[in-house]
Amino acid sequence: MIRNIFKLVYRNFLHNKGFSAINIIGLAIGMAAAILIMLWIQNEASYDEFHAHKDRIYEVWNRVPIEGKVTCWNSVSSLTGPILEKDFPEVERAARVKLNSNFLFSVNDKKVMKSGATVDTGFLQIFSFPMLKGNPATALNDVHSIVLTEKMAKSLFGNEEAMGKIIKIENRDNFTVTGVLKDLPGNTRFNFEYLLPWSSLKYGEGQDLGWNDNSTPTYVMLKPNVNYAAFAPKIKELKQHYSSEAKMMKWEMFIYPLSRWRLYSSFTNGVEDNGGRNTFVSIFGIIAGLILLIACINFMNLSTARSEKRAKEVGIRKVVGAGKSALISQFIAESVLIAFLAGIIAIIIVQISLPGYNELVEKKLFIDFGNVYTWVIFPGFVLFTGLLAGSYPAFFLSSFQPVKVLKGTFKKANALVTPRKALVVLQFTCATMLIICTIIVKQQIDYATDRTTGYNRDNLIYHFMTGDIPKNYTLIKNELIQSGIATSVTKTNSPLTERWSNGWGQNWEGKDPNDKTSFDRYLSDEGLGVTAGLQFIKGRDFDLEKFPTDSTGLIINESSLKVMKFKDPLGKVVSDLGIDWHIVGVIKDFILTSPYEPTRPILICGAKSRFMTFKVMQIKLNGNNATTQNLKKAAAIFARYNPDYPFEYKFVDEAYAEKFDNERRQGTLAALFAGLTIFISCLGLFGLATYMAENRIKEIGVRKVLGASVTSITTLLSKDFVKLVIISFLIAAPLAYWSMYKWLQNYEYRVSIQWWVFSLACLLSVTIAILTVSYQAIKAALLNPVDSLKKE
Repeated sequence: MIRNIFKLVYRNFLHNKGFSAINIIGLAIGMAAAILIMLWIQNEASYDEFHAHKDRIYEVWNRVPIEGKVTCWNSVSSLTGPILEKDFPEVERAARVKLNSNFLFSVNDKKVMKSGATVDTGFLQIFSFPMLKGNPATALNDVHSIVLTEKMAKSLFGNEEAMGKIIKIENRDNFTVTGVLKDLPGNTRFNFEYLLPWSSLKYGEGQDLGWNDNSTPTYVMLKPNVNYAAFAPKIKELKQHYSSEAKMMKWEMFIYPLSRWRLYSSFTNGVEDNGGRNTFVSIFGIIAGLILLIACINFMNLSTARSEKRAKEVGIRKVVGAGKSALISQFIAESVLIAFLAGIIAIIIVQISLPGYNELVEKKLFIDFGNVYTWVIFPGFVLFTGLLAGSYPAFFLSSFQPVKVLKGTFKKANALVTPRKALVVLQFTCATMLIICTIIVKQQIDYATDRTTGYNRDNLIYHFMTGDIPKNYTLIKNELIQSGIATSVTKTNSPLTERWSNGWGQNWEGKDPNDKTSFDRYLSDEGLGVTAGLQFIKGRDFDLEKFPTDSTGLIINESSLKVMKFKDPLGKVVSDLGIDWHIVGVIKDFILTSPYEPTRPILICGAKSRFMTFKVMQIKLNGNNATTQNLKKAAAIFARYNPDYPFEYKFVDEAYAEKFDNERRQGTLAALFAGLTIFISCLGLFGLATYMAENRIKEIGVRKVLGASVTSITTLLSKDFVKLVIISFLIAAPLAYWSMYKWLQNYEYRVSIQWWVFSLACLLSVTIAILTVSYQAIKAALLNPVDSLKKE
């Protein structure tokens, strides 16, 4: 029987090459799209699942009422980890993590800049990152030990043995390589090329800053058989260490399981909600299912559209004794075989598409052909697709009655509602929804992109203050300006596009005792206003030469002024972090964090800050010179005053553009899958148009004999399909509106959904449908009526 099925499929393919090719290609594209999405979903769902003790690993979070709502974040005081490990018998190990920006690593004459992390000794015991050399239990015990990834070890030592070698960091201290890790997989939240012991922080920055500083990610591994529900309340005992103000605010800590980190980690008013990446993953899972379903519907429509060609075959088979179940088995077996052929083509499409797809989603996805599960899942996927695609055609074709088939009276082409029409409506409903969603996503991105930032990004670059730059800052600044490379230079604690410090507890004259406003903090020496193009509405910028007291000066934005309610803010004192700051200027709001959120209150502190340090040089390049010329000359100046470090700068406008990467990626993926859905839906529509033309061929011939024009016949055949597309739009519009309304709620600064989006989507859908069916409609209208009626 299997051999007969192969023969039937082969003969049908030869007899209907065009239709068979469209059938297989449509199914293959749908399967390929579903595979690509499922690869992405599998990667997302597997984040950090490879750790041996994953069920016992938790992250310590803060939960505190701020500004009338309960806020949660995943960093705590650096004192938390050691206390948990020491005073709580349920905790086996605890580890703090401090991410390091680029450090300079020197081995003989080789110098490289690498980013990594400083961690407690228990980090490698909590997390099961494969260690190629060294002992994870002792690798970070010594204050001058360092663990490298395999990639970094090769970049420093080539093919030489790295263990025991000496590395100088930041031209200050020597560290000994005590371990080499296998390069980190793509499905982990961690991203480092080296690990330093926490004890090494005494040689740099990052020392314990007390319970009021909550910026240290901390992880714990509970002992085996410890009940999470029983232990969770105990961690609240740490509140005894809080300040009296924190206790009054009902500040508390809680632990969050590893299994929730990647896909959830989203809280509303202190309670985990259904947001986070899980929503995104669920949406794309649904899209994968819809694309596969649409491909299968396309297969069904194309198969049943050619039903007349096989109707007599079914009739004769039944006459000679074939049962309905045997025919169903035959047709489903044919569908599975075609699905297998489409699956092979789908794998080829996936392999060709993966490089570009990986670049789009910023991952390293691949099909693991060496994994036995791949060879189990793929045949199952093909079988499922074959059964789904072949079920309706099998039952439809096998239900023909021999007498009606052989008389040619079995067709009901003009029925008001048919399964095929319903399937086309379902296809175009999905396609229209994706069109609407794609347009609204693009609107949201454009809306945020066009938002006024509050500062001038043109010709503005920043450079981290590495090596000798802090010592030679004044010399570098003066030479950049005097040589005409830059018009102004300032130093700050962070780039203009990032917030590195925030907090509450500030005091000022007339403050409401119940006010718990959280302020973003920024640090500048002088000249930030002219360098960044900030707009002053009152007062002035910092100028330490004219006003030395500006070291304790403060510049606030409009949002801060609204909170403080000063009628005349200049000269007013604001106490924060143990310093009394006096306001010297008020600026218009500018976007420091997300362009999708309202601007927040910002305090720009003078140079005397105790807890913030200068980390960044902001340089306004001279716009009268070519940018490449400015950068080339600047590189020479930096090389003279900071010879051991590379000149690594970044344009502020590029850094700002990166804030839109996630939404742009979503929009591109939505557009891509919308295009695929439309393409496959058009194949299904093409199949239905072919079916309708075949079943009305004699009607068309009679109409032509009676004088009907090609235009009127084309309109006659097309209007039914336009009706189906309009019905699809009426179903899709409210569904798309609801889904986009929910999606936009994630953004406080968002676009409104406008009526013309739906009109445009309807117009596009109808246009695409008309273009798809017009070929078959015109072809049928142009047929010679003699040829269509000669059988009569």
